[in-house]
Amino acid sequence: QVQLQESGGGSVESGGSLRLSCTASGAGYIVGSYCLSWFRQAPGKDREGVANRDPDGSTAYVDSVKGRFTISEDKAANTLHLQMNRLLPEDTAVYYCAAVPAAYCTQWFYPGEYHYWGQGTQVTVSS
Repeated sequence: QVQLQESGGGSVESGGSLRLSCTASGAGYIVGSYCLSWFRQAPGKDREGVANRDPDGSTAYVDSVKGRFTISEDKAANTLHLQMNRLLPEDTAVYYCAAVPAAYCTQWFYPGEYHYWGQGTQVTVSS
């Protein structure tokens, strides 16, 4: 089993920054063998893939956050980060981290692929 725990959410003004963290634990978690992603879900909207990091270090982002958000991994700490800069009110959502063994990772932006989810952390951006 794998457990994911997010932290770092909060409230900021438009143009501000936040850094989210997601720490993985559990006997089933092997560093470097999972696709790791951040998703977000705003009220009344579908869950949306925001950023992905593959075991080989390659990254991908949804168009709306390219150039503003950066996904990174601290393998020594089993922690995934999402640095969010130049935040906009439309970035307001609950943010989730998600993990799936690399063998099952084909469409990173599709929530149904992921085996493990964190509980979510709220990000609120005011105008």
